[in-house]
Amino acid sequence: MMAAIQTAHYPGSMQNKPAVPPPHAASWRRGALPALLALVATLAGCASQPPPRKAAAPAPRSWPQVAPADPASANAVLMRALGLVGTPYRYGGNTPEGGFDCSGLVTYVYRDMLDLRLPRSSSELAALQGPKIAPERLAAGDLVFFGSRGSVSHVGIYVGEGRFVHAPSTGGTVRLDTLDGSYWRDHYSGAKRVLH
Repeated sequence: MMAAIQTAHYPGSMQNKPAVPPPHAASWRRGALPALLALVATLAGCASQPPPRKAAAPAPRSWPQVAPADPASANAVLMRALGLVGTPYRYGGNTPEGGFDCSGLVTYVYRDMLDLRLPRSSSELAALQGPKIAPERLAAGDLVFFGSRGSVSHVGIYVGEGRFVHAPSTGGTVRLDTLDGSYWRDHYSGAKRVLH
């Protein structure tokens, strides 16, 4: 018995020759195979449902170029913020050496480049006096806020063309994202202009 099993696994061995199928087996296979394939195709067609359609992603918005009130200050803020892309996220962080959380990044950039002292938390930044900005009126240097159920939990610096720099989360780094990203679009809660 073991010799027969070993022979089956080693086709080069001629110790046991394979049995020849009876002559009627080939004719049965020729006639049954097309019928079997037709039956499988029919059953598959009845049982299958069209794949569910994914909801279409919203079309990207048009982001008009809005000139900042103080182009030199806005440019300084943008260059510094973009230069910090890749800095590690750290909760409570507010320096390039120690890392940044979202509001730490914002307060550091404005203090470092313009000596502008801003509140430390994202909710305090959102409560700043100043005009609220509609998305189509965003200018470079504006602060963009995110949250849910009326509370603000995140802030970034708008750089233009629907993009913003922010420190997103633990394990991440400061990065450039788009306001049209599904999460950011769904959680956008407003913007404030701090450069007048």
